[in-house]
Amino acid sequence: YAEANRSITALAAHFVDSGLPAHSVIAVQLANTVEFALTVLAAQRAGLVVAVFPLLWRQAELVAALNRTSARAIVTQTRIDGVSHADLAMNAAAEAFSIRHVFGFGNDLPEGMGSLDQAIEQPSRTVRPVIQDGRKAAIISFDVTAEGFRAVPRTHLSLIAGGLALSLESDMQQGATVMSAFAPSSFAGLASSVVVWLLSGGTLVLHHPFDAEVLEQQVGEF
Repeated sequence: YAEANRSITALAAHFVDSGLPAHSVIAVQLANTVEFALTVLAAQRAGLVVAVFPLLWRQAELVAALNRTSARAIVTQTRIDGVSHADLAMNAAAEAFSIRHVFGFGNDLPEGMGSLDQAIEQPSRTVRPVIQDGRKAAIISFDVTAEGFRAVPRTHLSLIAGGLALSLESDMQQGATVMSAFAPSSFAGLASSVVVWLLSGGTLVLHHPFDAEVLEQQVGEF
């Protein structure tokens, strides 16, 4: 927890140093990895609203979502499952007028993309006092409708309620180890992984979403 806190503090300071105003929207398109959890918590500490983007979205969807949410920044990784998400983010940012910063994790980032790995290694001392209001938006997720996807703001209280319901129904013990194979790019994914982990005070293990039948076949082959 101490190590995670240092990384979160460094990322939050980097977001503030970059000039992102409090309550502005930061888009996140990351895999089910520790970087996702650290980025979301850092954005919350900096007083930002996180818009979670599904990994399957490509440039057209990214541009539409960035414009609908008026996002000021986007965070991604160099490559995910062979796809250059760094290039996707840079190209989408060029078409979204509100975007001011493109951040990334990983090596060989495109020119113009800020490295969050370096931000963690070279932390800033900048802090910004933020008064959290549980009634205000904490994240923005997206629902699919007949007219296309729709941005849905979710409050801090909604996130806590979602995670608490899962914790109580599953009789989650304090200090438990929780493994999540749920894509975090939704309200359900975030509540069932990061929020449940924080409520339990335990250990969060992240696994990429998988098909159980395929996994069994692979294990059988070994």
